[in-house]
Amino acid sequence: MEESKDDHDDGSVARVAAIDIAKATGMVCLRIPHDTIEGRRVQQVWTVASTTNAILELGDRLVCQGVQRVVMEATGSYWRPFFYLLEARGLECWLVNARDVKNVPGRPKTDKLDAVWLAKLAERGMVRASFVPPKPVRQLRDLTRTRTVFIQERTRHKHRVDKALQDAQIKLSDVVSDLFGLSGRAMLDALAAGERNPRALADLARGSLVKKKPALAEALTGQFEEHHGRLLGVLLGTVDHLTTQVQELDRLIADLMKQTTAPYDTGGPSDGDDTGGPSDGDDTGGPSVRDGVTAQELAERLDAVPGIGPATAQIVLAEIGLDMSRFPTPEHLVSWAKLCPRTIQSGAKNTAGPAGKGNPWLKGALGEAANAAARTDTFLGARYRRIVKRRGHAKALVAVARSILVITWHLINDPDARYQELGTDWHQRHLNPARKTRDLVRQLQALGNHVTLAPTIVA
Repeated sequence: MEESKDDHDDGSVARVAAIDIAKATGMVCLRIPHDTIEGRRVQQVWTVASTTNAILELGDRLVCQGVQRVVMEATGSYWRPFFYLLEARGLECWLVNARDVKNVPGRPKTDKLDAVWLAKLAERGMVRASFVPPKPVRQLRDLTRTRTVFIQERTRHKHRVDKALQDAQIKLSDVVSDLFGLSGRAMLDALAAGERNPRALADLARGSLVKKKPALAEALTGQFEEHHGRLLGVLLGTVDHLTTQVQELDRLIADLMKQTTAPYDTGGPSDGDDTGGPSDGDDTGGPSVRDGVTAQELAERLDAVPGIGPATAQIVLAEIGLDMSRFPTPEHLVSWAKLCPRTIQSGAKNTAGPAGKGNPWLKGALGEAANAAARTDTFLGARYRRIVKRRGHAKALVAVARSILVITWHLINDPDARYQELGTDWHQRHLNPARKTRDLVRQLQALGNHVTLAPTIVA
C-alpha cells in the first residue's frame, strides 16, 4: 500500500462559512463546533444582501465567530463583491468551480441546500481554490481583456464594411489584400465622401497597388448608392472610434505595467507586502517577498520568445500573474491552463482524455503565439514541424503553446533567467541513435524491404 502525504493533512477546517451567491443576495451557511458537546457541529443559514454594507456586516460576524475560511462559488461576476470585501476584512476566501461541487445526481436543488453542501465539502477539505490574482494583476487583466474585446469588435466592423461593398457590387477586397491599408482606406473615405468615379478612386492607389489601377477601376465599378455611402460612413466612424479606444487602452496598460512589480522570495520573515502573488488573506507568516522587476521588464523578457509580441506578453502576464509561487512547477501551470492531456486509467488500460477548456483569454493568446512561432526558423518552429507530421496541425500548435508557457514560467520565476535560442537542430543533436535506427528500419520493413545492418568500419 502506498502512503500519500495527503493522508497526514486532510485539509479539514473546523470553522467554515460557505456562500451560494445570486445577483442580489447570498445564502450563507456557517458551520462551527458546538460549545459544549464534542464532535457536534452548529449550523446557521441566513440570507445576506449583496450590498457593500451588508457584506461588511457579514464579514464582522464571521470574524467574531472565528471563521477560518470562506468558500463561495464562481457565479458570473456576482462573486466579486463578496470575495473582495471579505478578503479585505482579513478572511481567507476561496473561490471554487461550481462544476466541482454540485455533481451529485438526485440531490434536491435549492440555494439553502447548495450553501450547506458547499460548507460541508469545505470543512472536510474536499474543494480546491481557484486562482484569483492580486489587485494590480486584476486591474491589468481588466484592461487587456477589454482591449481584446475591442480589437475583436473592430475586426467585426471591418468585415461589415466589406459586406456593404459586396452589396453595392464593389469588389475592392478581390484586388486589395487589406481594405484598411493606406490605399484601401483612402478609397473607402472617398466613397463615403461621395466620389463615384472608378478611375478617380483607382488613382488613390499607393505603393505596389499603382500597377493594379486597371483592376482597381474594374473592381470599383458597381452600384454604390447614397444608402451605401451613409452606411459606410457610420462603419468607418465606428472603426476609428474603436481604434482610438484601443490606443488609449494601450497607454493605460503600459502605465500600469511600469507601476506593477513582481515579488521574489527572500526566505526571511513576512513583511506583509501584498503587491504580488495570490490573494490568500494571510500575511502572518511564511517567506518574505521583495519587489523585483516590473511587469514591463518581464514583458520585454517574454518578447524575446519567438511568437510572443508586446501585446501577447501583456495578456500572458495579466492572466497568470507575476508570482509563480501559486504554480510550484511549470507542470502545475500547464495543467491549470489545460494545455496537457488528461490521464484516464482503468485497469491495465491507460488513455489520454481531452485537455479541457481552461482560460480562454490565455489559450487564445498562446495559440496566436504558437501559430506565429511555427513559421519561424527556431527551436519552437522545428518542434512544430516535427510534431505536425504525425499528430496534425492542432495538436502541434498545442504542443508549441505548452512549450511557450513553460518558457514563460521560467522567465517569470527566475529574476536572472533570459531566453536562449536552442536552434533548429537541437532535436537532431539530442536524438538517441539506437532509437532512430530502429525507427528507420521499421519504416523500410513496412515498405517491404529486408534490412540488414552492418557496423561501419573506421580506418
